[in-house]
Amino acid sequence: MSPTDAVAFWDGVYAARPAAGDPRPNSRLTEVVTGLPTGDALDLGCGDGGDALWLAGQGWQVTAADISAVAVKRLASLACSHGLGNHVTTVRADLHTSFPPGAFDLVCAHYLHTPCALDRATVLRSAAHALRPGGRLLVVDHGSAAPWSWNQDPDTRYPSPREVAAGIELDPAVWTVERADAPRRIATGPDGSTAEVTDHVLLIRRTA
Repeated sequence: MSPTDAVAFWDGVYAARPAAGDPRPNSRLTEVVTGLPTGDALDLGCGDGGDALWLAGQGWQVTAADISAVAVKRLASLACSHGLGNHVTTVRADLHTSFPPGAFDLVCAHYLHTPCALDRATVLRSAAHALRPGGRLLVVDHGSAAPWSWNQDPDTRYPSPREVAAGIELDPAVWTVERADAPRRIATGPDGSTAEVTDHVLLIRRTA
């Protein structure tokens, strides 16, 4: 799938559903970030914007990036309507050829899965290099498929957090893995149905 097709795909995904009026943050984000000192955050694949809005509400200055122009336009409007327009900057970036500039205290990538061509290891390596010393990269991946997931391929393999960390190929003298586990939770789908799912959680801290 070409970059142009990828844009069309994700624009179609968001355009096909109503704009979220009050999107909720991912539970792993609130679990990990609550209590951390605020600063500059980068939300990769911001989607409906629940994570970006929550971070902004906690006092973070957030850059929210997504490949979909539909998603970032909706989030920009939503941030303003929530009184958070000065704390959220939206950027359309496909991450395949462009990465948001800047230095950050937190970079989060929740469920950055796509059927389109994307070198995730390179993206996550760029994210780690965008951290300031002491900053953290939080990667939360699917460890299982929910009934409402767009990917229902039974042969899908979900790399473990340690495998993801190894694929990024970071110097352990500069970056430290603080967490790599696979907790389970009850998730709620767009239609209100629930299911038990597995998350793969990877937290990396830049120590130098």
